[in-house]
Amino acid sequence: CGPLPESLLESEHFGHVRGAFTGAVRDHRGWIERAEGGTLLLDEVGELPPLLQVKLLRVLENHEYAPVGSTQLRQTTARIVAATHCDLGTLVREGRMRQDFLYRLNVVEVRLPALRERRSDLPLLIRRLIDQHAGRREPKRLTPDAERLLQAYDWPGNVRELQNLLHRAV
Repeated sequence: CGPLPESLLESEHFGHVRGAFTGAVRDHRGWIERAEGGTLLLDEVGELPPLLQVKLLRVLENHEYAPVGSTQLRQTTARIVAATHCDLGTLVREGRMRQDFLYRLNVVEVRLPALRERRSDLPLLIRRLIDQHAGRREPKRLTPDAERLLQAYDWPGNVRELQNLLHRAV
């Protein structure tokens, strides 16, 4: 949800019909339609503008949506999963997220603690990421000193930071 310009978000999520706007020369299937029968991940859902929150609220409540430029409602069975690094309650208090959208979105909350809060996961993650980045080459292993340094670090970038560091090292 974060990296797309606001002008493209609605078309990317809901799709559009030919002629809906300048440059819409053919129908376009949006993410919701492409996720039919499966799961749609809304990554960085805290970045969604209020207008799109309203439109996604309809999907969450009624399982229906309309592509941009169409009056025909479509049904969806796609499961919606959202992820964010933001505190959505704070966004509601700041007026950047609709409270009804948050309530409808937050059916089951799974909080994944930061990597610094679960250091016991580090050895397994380190081995897995090194093996992944080594590919077909012989896997490398860290020295005990290197493992201690990684254990002592706070990991502000969480698993992505660890992944990139180990990728460079391999």
